[in-house]
Formats: sequence, C-alpha cells, structure tokens
Amino acid sequence: MYKSNRKQFYSQIEQFWADLYDEEYALYDLYEVTEDEVEKIRLATERTGKIYFKIAHLLRNVPDEILLEMGYPEQTLHFLRLKILEAESVIARFDFIPYNDSYKCIEINADTPTFIKELFFVNERICHAFAMENPNAKMEQLLKDMVRKSVAQSKPSQKAHIVFTAHEQNIEDYYTTLYLMQFIPGAKFTPLHQLQIQNGVGLFDEDGKQIDVLYRQTFPIENVIQDVDEAQNPIGLWLLDLVEQNLLIIINPPSAFLLQNKAVQAVIWGLHEESNVFFSAEEHEWIAEYFLPTYLEENSFIEKGLPYVKKPVFGREGNSVEIYDTSGQLIKEDIQKSYNQYIKVYQQYIEQPKVTFQSEKGEQVGEMLIGSFLISGKPGAIGLRVGGMITNNLSYYLPIGIKRTI
Repeated sequence: MYKSNRKQFYSQIEQFWADLYDEEYALYDLYEVTEDEVEKIRLATERTGKIYFKIAHLLRNVPDEILLEMGYPEQTLHFLRLKILEAESVIARFDFIPYNDSYKCIEINADTPTFIKELFFVNERICHAFAMENPNAKMEQLLKDMVRKSVAQSKPSQKAHIVFTAHEQNIEDYYTTLYLMQFIPGAKFTPLHQLQIQNGVGLFDEDGKQIDVLYRQTFPIENVIQDVDEAQNPIGLWLLDLVEQNLLIIINPPSAFLLQNKAVQAVIWGLHEESNVFFSAEEHEWIAEYFLPTYLEENSFIEKGLPYVKKPVFGREGNSVEIYDTSGQLIKEDIQKSYNQYIKVYQQYIEQPKVTFQSEKGEQVGEMLIGSFLISGKPGAIGLRVGGMITNNLSYYLPIGIKRTI
C-alpha cells in the first residue's frame, strides 16, 4: 500500500527526483513538528546567519597567509575578497542537530546548497495529502523575492543576459536549477558543458551571446577552479578572472564560497573561546548556544576524552567524514574519499536523535538531521534528512508538518 501511494503521489510532481541512484529518496511519510519547534529553528537560523555574515567582513581583510592556513585554494584569494551583493549568500543551508532544548549548527552550505525544491515546494503538497499544516507555507514567496532581488542588484542593465547553469545529466542539480530559474522571467538555461569562455573577454551561451549574470546554484567554486578544456586551458580560473574584472556576475556570490569553508567555524569558535570583542556579549551567547567546539587539530578532544568528527574544509553529503570515539579511535567513516586532499577540521561529536519512519522497506529507524535555509539573511524553509550516523547522498528526505487545530 505504501509503495503504490508513494508512487501515485510523487508521479503528480513534475521535474522532481523522488528516487535517486535507483533508490527511494523522498519518503511518503510525515514527521510532526510543533509551531514552537519551528520558531526555535528559525531563531537559530537567523542568529547563526548573523554570526556567519559578520565573520565574512573579517575574513575578507585578513592576510593571505591566514586564508591559506584555512585551506582556501591559492587561486581563489583575490576572488574571495570580492563583495558584489548585499547578502553574503543568497541561498544557504544550515545543518542543525537538536541539543538540550536548542540546536547545534554542525555546518553551513553557503555556496551550492541543494534540498531546495523539496522544502520550498514539495513539502506543501505532502502536507496537503496528510491533512497537516505546512511549516514552510510562506517560504516559497520569500525565496522568489530574494532570488529576484539578488538578480536585480547584480545585473548591469535591464537588458542583461541572465543564464542559469547546471550539469544537465545530474537530475537533482538540473531540476533544482530549473525550479529557481522560473522566478526570473526571461532567464535562460544553458548546460555547463555548452558554456563558452573567452579569456579576458567574457562568458557566452551556446548561441554565442555574452552572459551578464550566471546563476550556478549547484556548481561549487572548488570544482570550477579545476576545470580545463580539451586544450588544457584553465577555463575555470578564467571564469574567476572574469568575475574579478567585472565582466561577469555570478550567484551565489564569491562571499558564499568564503563562508563555505568549514574552517570558518574554527575561526568563530576560537574568537568565542578567547572572548574576543569582535563579537558582542549577545553574539557570544548565541555562539555558546548554537555552535560546537571546532578546531584545526584534534588535540583538545583527545585531552578531554570527547568524541569528535573529522571532516574536510570543503566537502558535501558526508563525503570523507570520519567519527572518532572518546579515546580517539575511528568508529565510523564515509566510504567516499573525494575530498581527502583538503585540510581537515575537528568538531565535537553529538548524537543525532533517532526517528521512526515508513519507507518501501517497511518501518525504519534513522538518525535525524535538520536542514534550515537562510535566504539573503532571512530564515527560510526547514526539513529533515534521515539516515545513518553520517548523513550522505543515500539518506532519505522526510517531509514535516504541523498538526491542524480545530
């Protein structure tokens, strides 16, 4: 019954990836939350966002040596210092774990977050199917307004050529990008492989028309800089040069990549531990409540006998993450090691709550991670991923709803 109901429901949603990697991804189930919980998550999102946006100002002005020690690629240093939009990131997503009647931020995906269409669009429809209230009811309008505002701020003229791009063969990236593109009338989609670049001149679409604004929601900068063409020209670095020369504007902006680095959390925690006046007394309270001890080495956790997580400064979907116990012994690791070349951060490990849910495999118990969006500095849609100790690309999407009161 579950399988047929799920199939019938998701077949009605166009351009959505209910299955990924030939496995069930979007569950036909709903986790009940309260209005109080939703408000607490939004407050955590707003306050944590203010801390991140504030630290961006500091990081843009530190010496190159500090940025290199944090693991930023040397080729990106000039790019990192650019400030082209009012918001440091247009679409960012925090990952929170419930902890002591509050929430702990384990990381931010400030540059290329996914999980967008699920929370801003699909959640509304599944809440309707389950006769529940949607906690994200007004969030799609916020998303639309802020995407439009960011493009309006960035485009050099009314006739600006706005192009959205993604890996066309990746269904999640492709449909996420098309979902966002509908908010910008007149915008065009061009697959990544059809973009054409002329060094020092500009970026062009497949018709040879110069692009003024490139919306690259799912194309991370750490991947961009590795791009070369068939002649081994460094076309990814050429693209960054175009941005620096003001020949191209990209969204998310360069500051989103600045905040993407997980070592930023180590900087925030370090300033907090020394009670640095960079943060106000109130901001120090927020850091104490919402952040976890994070360092560039593991010594502190081993000395105190605390479990910790080791993860690369750039990485996604749990890839290359390792968990260690109180004695420093490895107890869990992700089998993928795609980001092992980056320096690591070490963060105190806390357990994720377990939740029971329905799937095509029957009733399951998984560990819960909260995704909460920050849209141009404002709290956005929230939702759940459920899976193992390390949330990865095989974890499920579990919709959320609020029980209706009569």
